[in-house]
Amino acid sequence: MKIALLGYGKMGKVIEKIALERGHQIVLRKDKESSFEGLNNADVAIDFSIPTSAVENISECLSHGIPVISGTTGWLAQYQKMVDLCSAKNGSFIYGSNFSLGVNVFFELNEYLAKMMTTLNQYKVSISEIHHTQKLDAPSGTAITLAEGIIKHSNYANWTLETPISNEIHIEAKRIENIPGTHSIFYDSEVDQIEIKHTANSREGFAFGAVIAAEWLIGKKGVFTMKDVLGLKE
Repeated sequence: MKIALLGYGKMGKVIEKIALERGHQIVLRKDKESSFEGLNNADVAIDFSIPTSAVENISECLSHGIPVISGTTGWLAQYQKMVDLCSAKNGSFIYGSNFSLGVNVFFELNEYLAKMMTTLNQYKVSISEIHHTQKLDAPSGTAITLAEGIIKHSNYANWTLETPISNEIHIEAKRIENIPGTHSIFYDSEVDQIEIKHTANSREGFAFGAVIAAEWLIGKKGVFTMKDVLGLKE
């Protein structure tokens, strides 16, 4: 499989390493200064760039019939625009706030716990996320996905980084050097606390999941998620 890497920072280099180990070929390594030359030689593109580049990268792929995986967060105000473009071009697209296989299991666990807690109104839910200082967006896309999973199964209506009101989930976002990613969900009452937590030990888990998703997307048409890749659809 021939892969175009859109974004060649720390994550791009880890994705390259894993892709090569799995027998794939890298035909484009694009950073924000370089061109898309070589993209048309790719079977699939993997975008781990920056929020201001993601839409251009995804659009370029879809417009040229290249299946694209994006793990860049912080640009989702334009997500529907990319979905519409994918449909118009009969393309192939996966966006994931986190491609780690373990995190995607954690997403399912989070929703399952939220369903269990629906009638236990004495518990107040909150989320904590910690990432490395180079991460540009806050809260993380993973934390937002976790909050949305809780909202889907509860009376909460929104999330906030500020002091929450009664129907808001508070997200605490911390940036600490050399932390790949830690996410915790807390349910607090006066008498106890329930916590579920995922800790990434390295970037390799995110990169491995992205390559798995790219392999899965080949030959498919439409907009998909990691639930499709992992067979987690209800």
